[in-house]
Amino acid sequence: MDLKSIYEGKKFGEILFCEPLKDYTTWGIGGPADVLVKPHNEKELQDLLIFNNENKIHTTVIGRGSNLLITDKGIRGCVLVLADNYDCISLEDTELTVLAGTKLNKAALYAIENKLTGMEEVSGIPGSVGGAVAMNAGAYNREIKDICINVKAFDLSGNEYNFTNDEMNFSYRHSKIFEQDLIVSSATFKLFYDTENKAEEKYDDYTNRRETKQPIDKKSAGSTFKRPEGSYASKLIDECGLRGYRVGDCQVSEKHCGFIINTGDATSREMLDFIEEVAGIVKEKTGFTLEREVKLIGDL
Repeated sequence: MDLKSIYEGKKFGEILFCEPLKDYTTWGIGGPADVLVKPHNEKELQDLLIFNNENKIHTTVIGRGSNLLITDKGIRGCVLVLADNYDCISLEDTELTVLAGTKLNKAALYAIENKLTGMEEVSGIPGSVGGAVAMNAGAYNREIKDICINVKAFDLSGNEYNFTNDEMNFSYRHSKIFEQDLIVSSATFKLFYDTENKAEEKYDDYTNRRETKQPIDKKSAGSTFKRPEGSYASKLIDECGLRGYRVGDCQVSEKHCGFIINTGDATSREMLDFIEEVAGIVKEKTGFTLEREVKLIGDL
């Protein structure tokens, strides 16, 4: 299929071919996309999905590339990017509506600037609002489900959906988005007036904790493993003597054992093998099973 001729002249935003996906992930890993599209608004997004469906072109969506391990062979079909190209915030009273490509941190700061509180705890979670909503991201005892009241999404055929909080089926690192293979377009968060003027102070505190305890200056995908029942992945990895453990360019962070970093040019195969090795050592020594939180996508 000649994708260049198929997409020629189409107005779906920016369209690129054979684009290396390592430039779109926080791990810096990933092969090429056959075609990569960056829509600028909901119409372009919906039109693209309808077009791809009618032409039987597979669509894969990525946000800002955190929590993703893209294979070295890359992704066939169309990769849909919702990042800076899909970034907008609006406010009505205490309800913040945010396009999916917006950084979660940017949305939290916008809320604080408008004397609202409720997003400080999740402000340090890397990546986009869309990704955070899809996986019900959380930090410091607060999850997206605690503040999200509405989600607009599309399916891969371009059909539009609007869900309330209850309809999203939020649970630990899960939502309806995964159940129905949907794409988050925007989310609305119900916040509160910062009557005690504590929001900025709380934000600064959480930011300081993140900067001092997490390797935010390194190439990582965020927390590599889900939290096992009865313990913490970072604690178990550390207890197994794996702090700083390294094979090639893959390394357990010395700063936070829950993060695995790419110190150079690790491949997806090397990273996946390393993750499985760390999980295997933890299983053998502690009996706990570590489940990978990072999503693996692309051709194997």
